[in-house]
Amino acid sequence: MPINAQATSKLRSIIDDACADQKTGIPGTTVVLVDKSGEIFAHSAGTRGVGSNEPMTLDNIFWIASCTKMLAGVACMQLVEQGKLKLDDGQHLENLVPELKSLKVLKPDGSFEEKKNLITLRMLLTHTAGFGYTFFNERLRDWSHPAGIDEFSGRIEDIVKLPLLFQPGEGWEYGVGIDWAGIALERASGLRLNDYLQKNVFQPLGIKNMSMLPGYEMRSKLAHMHQRDADGTLRTRDHLQRLPLVTDNASEIASIFHSGGAGMFAQPQEYGKVLTVLLNGGTCPKTGAQILKKETVDLMLSNSIEKFPNFSRQPIPAAKPDLTNPIGELYPVDGNPPQGWGLTFMLTNGGFSGRSKSTVQWAGLANLWWWADREHGIGGMVCTQILPFADAKVLGLWAAVETEIYKAVL
Repeated sequence: MPINAQATSKLRSIIDDACADQKTGIPGTTVVLVDKSGEIFAHSAGTRGVGSNEPMTLDNIFWIASCTKMLAGVACMQLVEQGKLKLDDGQHLENLVPELKSLKVLKPDGSFEEKKNLITLRMLLTHTAGFGYTFFNERLRDWSHPAGIDEFSGRIEDIVKLPLLFQPGEGWEYGVGIDWAGIALERASGLRLNDYLQKNVFQPLGIKNMSMLPGYEMRSKLAHMHQRDADGTLRTRDHLQRLPLVTDNASEIASIFHSGGAGMFAQPQEYGKVLTVLLNGGTCPKTGAQILKKETVDLMLSNSIEKFPNFSRQPIPAAKPDLTNPIGELYPVDGNPPQGWGLTFMLTNGGFSGRSKSTVQWAGLANLWWWADREHGIGGMVCTQILPFADAKVLGLWAAVETEIYKAVL
């Protein structure tokens, strides 16, 4: 469904205006929109970074943070189709990843109790296994002191040493579960996660500019990371996912943890190709490659946590304010309909923009947002590199872009 010149012009204007004020607005962004045929709109605005004279272009590379999770989920579900991973067999998973067996549950009083339930792959993909993030959970943050935990260090120890926050299957908490799912994939496939994705997801889709281990060419196009201070002004800052950007020695590269939860660097248009595959039930309209069966995509997009219909209405604190703002609710919808979670992403059950009730979405910590609406055949991605998460300016841009594209196509 191509969009007309008027809608294209309006979208470009919205994006350009969002980047007009380099001090308090958005320094630079790339927005990509797709339908079932592929890309229908792509535009970059602003600069590569505050103080930079280089314009942001469609070639620039972004750390996509938790937008990685959907990619890891696709890879895991390929192995589920092959019988190498099992969604609901905790014994199979814990035999494959025996480190899961010895995990303990961190109680509110700071003491520990033994894990009583087996962890399943479905729990890992739906954030119901009990794992958290130190920047979203004060109990976990405080437990990690005095040394602290850095989930973006590139070291597996910062992931596997985290305790559970509740018994597996008995709650919902956004966390490192999909990093553990990536570990399971590596054990089941015999490949490192990035290598698996390159071979079985990216190459069949014609994707060349997505990697957890970006080489010189990708690094040379990297968008700068920014911090928005309390007064609303922006400044550049050190990168969070730094180790893959500064490591060149082969043996050191081999030791970098391939994070299924947050490890990917990408050109946004390449990510749009994966969104198009979701809209088409697992098949790429350009290459003809089928990377998942339609029934597998149906399963991924269906609600796996019906017993937690209000899971994201629990406030999420800014346990590390440099990384996230406090979040009252992940995606408020009028009438408070039941919320859902598919296999690595949120089911919003409607929304203000014109999106259907079957829309799925997720985000990345550096203020990136994607959505895929299979009923209307529309998806998109808004990319920035700004911390802390849930930036009001970026949320406003995403809302404006999404509303405008639905006006144009519905």
